[in-house]
Amino acid sequence: MLQHPQIDPVAISLGPLKIHWYGLTYLVGFVAGWWLGRLRARKPWSPLNEDQVGDLLFYIALGVILGGRFGYVVFYNFDAFIADPLWLLRVWEGGMSFHGGLLGVMLALWWYGRKVGSGFWRMADFVAPLVPVGLGAGRIGNFINGELWGKPTDVPWGMVFPQAPDALARHPSQLYQFALEGVLFFIILWWFSAKPRPRMAVSGLFLVCYGVFRFLVEFVRQPDPQLGYLAFDWLTMGQVLSFPMILAGAGLMLIAYRRGVE
Repeated sequence: MLQHPQIDPVAISLGPLKIHWYGLTYLVGFVAGWWLGRLRARKPWSPLNEDQVGDLLFYIALGVILGGRFGYVVFYNFDAFIADPLWLLRVWEGGMSFHGGLLGVMLALWWYGRKVGSGFWRMADFVAPLVPVGLGAGRIGNFINGELWGKPTDVPWGMVFPQAPDALARHPSQLYQFALEGVLFFIILWWFSAKPRPRMAVSGLFLVCYGVFRFLVEFVRQPDPQLGYLAFDWLTMGQVLSFPMILAGAGLMLIAYRRGVE
């Protein structure tokens, strides 16, 4: 049995100014996305040039933050919003949803694609391989904060999280998600997108991989306390939101390969 290292969530404190590790993980994700995006922009089939990548990341950042917060409120804690609508604006209190952030990013890609005269799917295929680095960094931030822990377990690497309401060893599900949604996800998408693929294929693989990884991890991740299990004593909101992603991604890949490389 392991103990959570209890890292101070505040990385830098300068008087009243406090910079949290979780905020720095977002910064790492965006900086890495910018650098990797510039590498992809050098490809002859890229819809963007290197100078446009920075502008695109600004739109994506807005989509992540606004969509992620809105998604968390709608999917996971709508009752709290009804009781206190201003809670929606208090992002420093925590609460972000990947699925909401994904919708926000899709809207940002559509908007920026129109601005530069590029279609949505070309933009989505360009951005998809950049996302796992940010996802992985975010899961490290969750681990540092000691939040989103897993279910009780007796595996040797089970970890006690002091923030949990008990002293039970639990799956360090944040690290599982870092390994799957961050490292493995990046390797798969970066390799797959290294050469021209049919339009929508990279986006389809993104949806399939994330949906499968998230669906599997939810079996060992503690469900959100305000929701619990939705059915069968195992089905979680994360799985409900991920299953349509798998189907949509498989459908996109099927359509893409029927149409061939464009």
